[in-house]
Amino acid sequence: MSYAVSLPESGIFDAWRDAARRAISHRIAPEHIVWNGPGGLFDAAPLPDVAGSHAARVPKAFVELARSVIWHSVPDRLALLYRALWRLDSCEGEPLSPVDPLGRTLMLMQKSVRRDIHKMHAFVRFREVSAAGPRRRFAAWFEPSHNTLEPGSTFFADRFADMDWMIVTPRSTARFVDGALAFGPGGSKPELPDDATEELWAAYFTHIFNPARIKLNAMRSEMPKKYWSNLPETRLIPQMLADAEARVKRMHDAGVSAPRAGASIVSDRYRASLPQPAVHIATLEVAREAALQCRRCGLCEAATQTVWGEGARDASLMIVGEQPGDREDLEGRPFTGPAGQVLRELIAAAGVDAKALWLTNAVKHFKFSPRGKKRLHRNPDRGEIAHCRWWLGLELALVKPRITLALGASAAFALTGDSRPMAERRGGVETGLHGGPVLVSWHPSYILRLRDPGESKAARDDLAKDLETALLKSRVGE
Repeated sequence: MSYAVSLPESGIFDAWRDAARRAISHRIAPEHIVWNGPGGLFDAAPLPDVAGSHAARVPKAFVELARSVIWHSVPDRLALLYRALWRLDSCEGEPLSPVDPLGRTLMLMQKSVRRDIHKMHAFVRFREVSAAGPRRRFAAWFEPSHNTLEPGSTFFADRFADMDWMIVTPRSTARFVDGALAFGPGGSKPELPDDATEELWAAYFTHIFNPARIKLNAMRSEMPKKYWSNLPETRLIPQMLADAEARVKRMHDAGVSAPRAGASIVSDRYRASLPQPAVHIATLEVAREAALQCRRCGLCEAATQTVWGEGARDASLMIVGEQPGDREDLEGRPFTGPAGQVLRELIAAAGVDAKALWLTNAVKHFKFSPRGKKRLHRNPDRGEIAHCRWWLGLELALVKPRITLALGASAAFALTGDSRPMAERRGGVETGLHGGPVLVSWHPSYILRLRDPGESKAARDDLAKDLETALLKSRVGE
């Protein structure tokens, strides 16, 4: 028997949750429900009015996921959510895992919805319209990619509670009048009056524009062109881009301005108060203290601390990764995050104490991009690797390993200067810039990124094999 479920545009999450609870309580399978489908289903019946005997239990993570996915624009989002609910209730796999195809689909939809809400908060531009009462009135036009007007409007209701406003989108309209938020049908772009404050904003935007730091791809990623027609500052961008080269030249010709009188006294006193690195470095302890004061590149400005290597000072095997991750940056030790745990498990499985090795990274500071409360890993560039190669060279000179295991492309490049793809180098032994042998293998983070279980296991086996080879070569001559 088939069932047809029709849900309203506004308040759709609560309506879907109520319908899904009744459907799952009667153990109605996903393939027997048509969600918001076309009319005229002759054999389709409405859901039972009362709940059945079965009580489903789902984790809080699913409810949070559903609250976002429900606003996605794809028509089958309701069916996908119910299928995930059914699998959770029936213990069929892990539909909330990114490894599961359904889980990955839902998580990508959740990410897209959250990004769309963020764009709404950033790019809605209100213009003041005439008001009959004491409260000021504003209106805006916006074109979201998903049905995100309802969840995105609460932000404006909290922020602009002392005024009335309206946001019109092609699908729906939000109205905030006398402190009450309501939603109705969408419409076309309204005729909005000019706003004098936009001229002030345009002047400020022009003033802070730096032509020497133009990255068009990054700008379009954060400010997609679909929003440009609604933003007062974007009409200035073509002209500013056309004049960018000339402005850079004018900035270069102007040179560096002279410091204010007396500034050198303050700056010299400040620099003198900072810890000074050692002039002569003969031990790992002195090298570590010097590295803590490293200012060779800009990564030190955002990272929590320098993450120096650790292990046996006379280790016959040195393992070099790419850079510290979020966990390593906080703890000040290499290979303590998820990828580090994979490496340490393989070292233990090989019957070796990690303290007998020297574990370090090609770059000593964490490079990341902030995303809300998270810090997302970014690969170091060649310049940053080159700046940090001096510290890696110190470690090689002071530890004097018989062989070095390079994990990943950044470590392989730092040690050998060779940037060839990893696929053609993994498992091979090359000569490092320091003159010693370097065995190239996968980085543990690469293993964690692989979604296919078979590919992940194969890469893990490759790394385990390379580790055993490196350990064997490190023992030659003992």
